[in-house]
Amino acid sequence: DFGNSDSTGEKVATLLGRSIPVSLALEFPGFILGNALGVALALVAAFYRGRWPDKAIMAFAVVGMSISFLIVIFAFQIWFCTSYGLDLFPVRGWSMATVGDYLRYVTVPTLATVFVSLGYNTRFYRAVIVEEMGRDHVRTARAFGTPPARLLYRNILKNCAIPVITRIMFTIPAIVIGGALLIETSFGIPGVGKATYEAIVSGDQPVLKAVVGLTAALFVLTLLVTDILYRAVDPRVSLE
Repeated sequence: DFGNSDSTGEKVATLLGRSIPVSLALEFPGFILGNALGVALALVAAFYRGRWPDKAIMAFAVVGMSISFLIVIFAFQIWFCTSYGLDLFPVRGWSMATVGDYLRYVTVPTLATVFVSLGYNTRFYRAVIVEEMGRDHVRTARAFGTPPARLLYRNILKNCAIPVITRIMFTIPAIVIGGALLIETSFGIPGVGKATYEAIVSGDQPVLKAVVGLTAALFVLTLLVTDILYRAVDPRVSLE
């Protein structure tokens, strides 16, 4: 029982029960695409290390990392959602009544999330993959004529699983709270990020306490799941 909101009198549990699913539906596509594309681009960059594909991908990553998330959100809003740009999607609001409505409202926030996260993800995954490519077992596999696709997947990516899992799992709490707060506030989406922002502005302590408590619980759960995944991908890891 998180009590009642000081601003509206609504039960905090009811407010969170209504807003958390919206945030999950909003953040899930960008989270999946950002990490999947990050791993794919990192594999390409590492395979062509020092050549033009690597340089082009890293240049794009640096650009994505150099621009503020808030600026990216505003730029994408103007470009995709207003008459000054393509005017293809709604500027504000949210609806999941149909698949079409959901795609209309989630596309621009997803593009903004992927644009910013892709740079950080790609650079991190590339560093991990390049380090793994220098190991003896990879050089041996390459010397025996292992096809590039099999080499990247079986000999490199599988052995990079632990740092990749760590990166993915520990971005979940930050994305759910930090990313959702900026996106939902800018696009007027009624998720937990917007509820948190309104609670900060109005000094709504019960809502803030509930969000902080749930965030702490999410970090603990993330640690637990991460340890279990370590054991799943590497038999040498012990859970004792």
